[in-house]
Amino acid sequence: MFCKNAVLIDQNDRIKHYTNIKQLFYDICHYFFLLKIMRIRMEQQRKKRPLWYTAGMGKILAVCTSAEKGTQKRNVERAEFVADHGIKGDAHAGPWHRQVSLLSHNKIEDFRARGAKDMHARHRACSSGKGNTACPQEKDLTVSIFSGGAKVVDGDFGENLVVEGIDFRSLPVGTVLTCNDVILEMTQIGKECHSHCAIYKTMGDCIMPREGVFAKVVRGGFIGVGDEMSALAHRAPYRGWIITSSDKGSRGEREDASAPVIRELLVSAGYEDAGYTLLPDDQAGLEKELKRICDDGLAELILTTGGTGFSRRDRVPEATAAVAERFAPGIAEAMRAQSLGITKRAMLSRAVSVIRGSTLIVNLPGSPKAARENLEFILPELRHGLDILCGRDGECAR
Repeated sequence: MFCKNAVLIDQNDRIKHYTNIKQLFYDICHYFFLLKIMRIRMEQQRKKRPLWYTAGMGKILAVCTSAEKGTQKRNVERAEFVADHGIKGDAHAGPWHRQVSLLSHNKIEDFRARGAKDMHARHRACSSGKGNTACPQEKDLTVSIFSGGAKVVDGDFGENLVVEGIDFRSLPVGTVLTCNDVILEMTQIGKECHSHCAIYKTMGDCIMPREGVFAKVVRGGFIGVGDEMSALAHRAPYRGWIITSSDKGSRGEREDASAPVIRELLVSAGYEDAGYTLLPDDQAGLEKELKRICDDGLAELILTTGGTGFSRRDRVPEATAAVAERFAPGIAEAMRAQSLGITKRAMLSRAVSVIRGSTLIVNLPGSPKAARENLEFILPELRHGLDILCGRDGECAR
C-alpha cells in the first residue's frame, strides 16, 4: 500500500516523507511507545525521594563576629565566609560542625516584646521596696528598656547572622542555605548553654539555645547586610502509620487483613512505613495512641482501619474527633461519595478525617477491599494536602 504526501516529524525535529503506509504506521507506533516510556520514567523520577524544595527566602539584617570566645559579637556589616572553616576572624570558626550560628529576626523581636514586660515587672518590684531605690537592672548596658521594648543589640545572643523572613527553627538539619556565592549546610538546631550570657543573667532567659541554629560553610564567599538568603530543605518521604482497631484482632482471634493492603499502597506511593499498631476497640486507648504518634512527630499521615460502623464498640471516629485540632471533612466525604457508586451501604460509614499538629488522620473501613478502594481514590491528592500542612507548599490552587 502506498500513500501520498505523508509527513512525520521525528524526535530530532527531522522531517520524514512516506510513500508506504505500513512504514508510517510502524513509526507512529514507535513514537507512541517512546512517549509512554518517557512518561513512565518521569513518574519514576517524581516518586523518587528525596527532592528539594524552597523552604524560605530572607534578608540579612546583621553579620556579627567576635575576635575572642566569651566576648560579645558585634555587627561588622560584611564578612568573608571560608569553606570548611567559618567566618574569617570569628572566634568560633574552625574545623567543626558549628562554624556559623544563625537566628531568625522575628524570634529576637518576640524576645524584646516579652522581655520588656518582665523588665518592667522587676523594675516595679524593686521600686516598691524601702527607700524606693532604683532597680539595679537599669544599669545593665546590654539590655535596657526603651520605647516599651527590651533593647537587644545584634550579636548579643552570640549569633553570627540575623536573618529576616526565615524561621530557622522550623527547618530540618541538612537544610541548605545560599546567599550570594556562599553555601551553608545546617548541622544543629539549638544547643546546651554551659555558661549563661549577659542576656540570660539580666533577663533570666536566652533564646539562642532553643531558637538558634548552626551551620558549616560548604562554599565560601562574602555576605553583607541587605543580601538575600534562600533556604532549600530536604523533601524526605512522608511517614505513614497504620492503626487497626479490632477486639478480635487484638486477642489474636482474627488476622488483620487490611493493614498489609494499606501498607502496600503507601509504600508504592513513596511513603515511608513508620509503624503499625493493633488495638482493641477502646476509645481511651485509641486517643492515647493517636496523641502519642502526633505529638511525638512519628508520622505525617495516620490511617486507621476498622471501628467506623454502628456497633457499640466502634469508637474510632469518636477517638479521632477527640484528638482533633482541626477537621478536614472533605476527605471522608469524598470517600463516601466514591463508595456510594459501589454500594449504597457506604452511607452508613461514620469515618472522619482530621488534623492534629502536623499530622493528618484518616479513618478507613475495616474491610480490605473497601480500604483499598477508598485509599486508592484519595491517595493521589493527599500528598499535596500534606505539602500544605507541613509547610512544603503554600498554595492550594492549581
